Amino acid sequence: MVSGTERPASWWLPRAVVALRVRVFEKVNGDRVVTLPNSVHGPEVFERVYAHPAANGRSAGAGLSDLFWYWLAPGPEVHQEHLEPGERYDEVAATTRRILAGASAGLAETAGRAVAEALDALPGTRVSLVRLRDLMMPAWAAFAYELVFRRPCPPHARDLITAHADDVITALKCTGLRHPRRRDRLTAYLRERVAAGDVPHRLPDSLSPAEQAHYLQGTFFNTAVVQLSEASAHVLLALARHPRVQARLSADPDDERYLSHVIDETLRLYPLFGIAHRITTGEIPLDDTTVLPAGSVVCFSYPDYQATGHERSDAFDPDRWSDPAAGRDRYIPFGVAANRPCPAWRVSPIVLRVAVREVLHRFRLDSTASHTRSNPHRAPCLLIPRGLSPGRRRLAAMRRFVRLRDGVEDVTRGVRQLLLGTLMVLHARRLRPAARYFEEPRTGSCPVAHHKESNG
Repeated sequence: MVSGTERPASWWLPRAVVALRVRVFEKVNGDRVVTLPNSVHGPEVFERVYAHPAANGRSAGAGLSDLFWYWLAPGPEVHQEHLEPGERYDEVAATTRRILAGASAGLAETAGRAVAEALDALPGTRVSLVRLRDLMMPAWAAFAYELVFRRPCPPHARDLITAHADDVITALKCTGLRHPRRRDRLTAYLRERVAAGDVPHRLPDSLSPAEQAHYLQGTFFNTAVVQLSEASAHVLLALARHPRVQARLSADPDDERYLSHVIDETLRLYPLFGIAHRITTGEIPLDDTTVLPAGSVVCFSYPDYQATGHERSDAFDPDRWSDPAAGRDRYIPFGVAANRPCPAWRVSPIVLRVAVREVLHRFRLDSTASHTRSNPHRAPCLLIPRGLSPGRRRLAAMRRFVRLRDGVEDVTRGVRQLLLGTLMVLHARRLRPAARYFEEPRTGSCPVAHHKESNG
């Protein structure tokens, strides 16, 4: 998810700043890179290459890996999505599947309870202006905790997880520098819990106790929390910006079919992954005359791929999914089955439906903020309690404020993303966490001690 490479929506952001930021993030990939689909090789080539057995390298040999490892520290060397293929990856992936396994009703009940608790903190007698991602993240922190520990999440643990996940996604989007000490607090907590035998799941035997803590931190309290927070923020913001869709769903929130269409359309238009990269371990033909050599870095662009095969692809239209043929259109919200699909492909739709229903049961949503795939503004939104009728003038003034603030923030945020993103790219290239790890494979842990850096 290379959110920092995307162009902001505001046309008035200085073009030179945008172009320079894009150039900085492209440069880190080096010269052995192809992005699919492109003007020459379309979505069919994207599908074929993504599913090719030789497109299985994950971290070794890509300059982009240094940047991801830098962002995802601590413990990126045992993060499930960054392990190289082999026995260790297979064991880790099997553990993740076991932890995520469970009856749909039980998962829904756990998610509903966590979301309800987060919403209980909002007043029921006045309009609230919130950032949807910030609102939902503590709920998904509590949900992930209960998946891992099989018990309710205490407030202290929820706060540690939320602070960690927020720091990771803020750095990924280049809206702020990373704070390793903040992340290390969660690491210390998890190491204590692992050492005390408090995890009721069998953790991978190939990982040391410290690595087991990092595995839990990266897979569940980083990726799972971040992606569920992003997904729910996108769905709710889409509803806030499309009142007719929201009204139809609110009239019958138990209409599972239409709710699924809304979620599918949101994840099609605003995919959670921007770029997924793989390193080729053998030759892969692109066409009759072009072959990718081993060691090439292939960047798979989800937004470009999912924009193909759909009429009016830039329009938000949940009804497009009413056509059974839509299921055959190009849509891979959780990756492709042949190449490490997201392990939460079954869980996420279940709990997202629960979260949306819980919010709509309590609030009407309204937002004049922009909506882009990278969602760097954390989805500003007005939450209007059901049964409350705010004055038209007051509501109009609040809507103008949201629009104005979003426009101003878009400019300042774009410049900040350029500056902070450049700093982090340069720092990651100097530290070379992934490259150094694979140069010293017998160390058993990432050689870069990120905690020595207080802000970057």
